[in-house]
Amino acid sequence: MAITPSLKAKTKRIANGTIDLDSLCSALLLAYFNTYAPPKRRASIGEGSPASNTLHIPVCHLFRADLALRPEFTAVLRDAGVKGEDVFTLEDVLLQQNGESQSKDRENSTHRLSSDATTKAISPEDTRWLLVDHNAMTGSLANTFASRVMGCVDHHADENAIPRDAQPRIIEKSGSCASLVLEHCAEIWDALSAHNAEGQNINGGDNNEDAQKIDAQIARLALAPILIDTINLGDKNKTTEHDERAVALAEGKIAAGVGVSEGEKYNREAFFKRLAALKEDIADMSFRDVFRKDYKEWSVAGLSLGTSSVPRGFEYLVNEKAKGDKDTFLQALMDWGKEKDALDQQGTMDVVMLLTAFQDENGTFYRELLVWGRSEKGVRAAKLFEEKYAGELRLESWGDGALNEDGEGEWRRCWMQGAVQHSRKQIAPMLRDALKEVAG
Repeated sequence: MAITPSLKAKTKRIANGTIDLDSLCSALLLAYFNTYAPPKRRASIGEGSPASNTLHIPVCHLFRADLALRPEFTAVLRDAGVKGEDVFTLEDVLLQQNGESQSKDRENSTHRLSSDATTKAISPEDTRWLLVDHNAMTGSLANTFASRVMGCVDHHADENAIPRDAQPRIIEKSGSCASLVLEHCAEIWDALSAHNAEGQNINGGDNNEDAQKIDAQIARLALAPILIDTINLGDKNKTTEHDERAVALAEGKIAAGVGVSEGEKYNREAFFKRLAALKEDIADMSFRDVFRKDYKEWSVAGLSLGTSSVPRGFEYLVNEKAKGDKDTFLQALMDWGKEKDALDQQGTMDVVMLLTAFQDENGTFYRELLVWGRSEKGVRAAKLFEEKYAGELRLESWGDGALNEDGEGEWRRCWMQGAVQHSRKQIAPMLRDALKEVAG
């Protein structure tokens, strides 16, 4: 992706850290509002603001081929009038030193790109970056662009990588990052709606009707991750006032278009159930795809942590997907660990973690957790994690210890997690702290 000289000084990229629905939608929303903020709104917030006549490009932190792992992506993009090919992904940003896109490695598209990856088409000095749904740039993008990060909107634990005087620097608790984006851009959205309704319609149509249709599309884009992440605002452990206000704002935009747009077709419960079913459908995926569908990793004091969130429980993974053979599941997990070893800069993924989150047929919500220490320090960190946090997380052995392991140089435990209010946002920092402690 080349940047023309006239855009060089006025271009920002908005990067998401993980590859879930919240990350994608948050990046699209923040880029849209900041790029298309009407002139009066730009003037009122100042030249230094993210919305001051600057092109913002959302970058999804995965390869285009991996969009297929997220059928809910396609559905949400379609609702917003966006095609998958319209989304910027890693191959649009990162090139190998020989100028070839690293996206050619389709089978390994969740691999960390090599440290010698460069950006022939984009000079870091010509860009500035906003992070959404994370607050420390990681992976392949960090190799080149970490020094160009100038702000964030996030709801995870503060990793203290963003300067305190950054604009914006929003790190607050919410069920969905999209809720924070929507609140941050609420005034811009209102101004943009009014501007579109008053503006000249080049197609000779009704400006107000067109503006309301656009608002309905944006609203659906925002509602999708908020409703999914808060379980239709029903998870009281995750739902915050940010989420409730954001849903009210988005649904108000849809309601305003009833009769002239798609407002009358919106039903929150039906909308949520359709997306939830798509997200949870992993029946046709290989175990490898299940593990990399929602994957995130960290490097902590020279030690590595890889985490996968899975939308079905271990009973389904073992009894249904592995056809009742736990060894099939464990072998797939071992193969995944070896794959990550080959890519890790230190040569070993010290700790692998699987987190499941799902509802049973009665609507009861469950979480489970598997932690696997795979090196001497990884084992120590995993045991320290259990010692320090088993009580807080209310961990109980899953399946009478069927997936546990006490081998040479490895230690694995699988638990039912009684404290369902804790997701990866809280548990990953716990394990990172354990890794820091054993690293010395």
